[in-house]
Amino acid sequence: MRRRLPLAALLLSATLAVPLVIAQAPPQVPGAPDKARVAAGSYAADPGHTMVVWEVDHFGFSKYSGIFGDVTGRLVIDPTNPAASKVDVAIPVAKVTTASSGLTDHLLRPGKDGGKPDFFGAAPADAKFVSTRVLVDKDGDEAKVTGNLTLNGVTKSVTLDVEFHGAGTNPFNKKATVGFDAETTIRRSDFGISYGIPMVSDEVELTIHAAFEKE
Repeated sequence: MRRRLPLAALLLSATLAVPLVIAQAPPQVPGAPDKARVAAGSYAADPGHTMVVWEVDHFGFSKYSGIFGDVTGRLVIDPTNPAASKVDVAIPVAKVTTASSGLTDHLLRPGKDGGKPDFFGAAPADAKFVSTRVLVDKDGDEAKVTGNLTLNGVTKSVTLDVEFHGAGTNPFNKKATVGFDAETTIRRSDFGISYGIPMVSDEVELTIHAAFEKE
């Protein structure tokens, strides 16, 4: 015959189990899409967590992507006047990454017999983006950021569709951090890169994931 525990013992057991359940609750990520968390000031790009993903159409069969990483630069932002925000970043084209070593070499190889390279060449200058205007939507979490993009020695005005991703404090270095996602499409022929058009699309879709840490 099974012995029944007294009611007091059952209540005590349940009470002792509560702290264990609380202790096992999953941790919360430090960033959140809360504009109130954004502190005014100057922020440096986090090169380890900022990237520009490019995508082209290859022969009409498939999409092909690559990444520019190690982005450096600065963001100046004031939550009370987001339209006055400014961003100035450099993207090291020479560090382009693709899924194919052969294609990466093709992007960076010099022109044959001293001629013009097919794409960037062996020692391309950093691309740069410097904002000139910021138009923020009424909710304050999306914006159109227009600026001058310099690529392959050519400067053109480009507008980014930007969305606020999140803000908070980095738990490792204790720095206030803000993050954004952005998209735009450019024509590479506008920047003097016309190799393979139209077999490889002239239109290049850019997706940007950017994190900035307060200086």
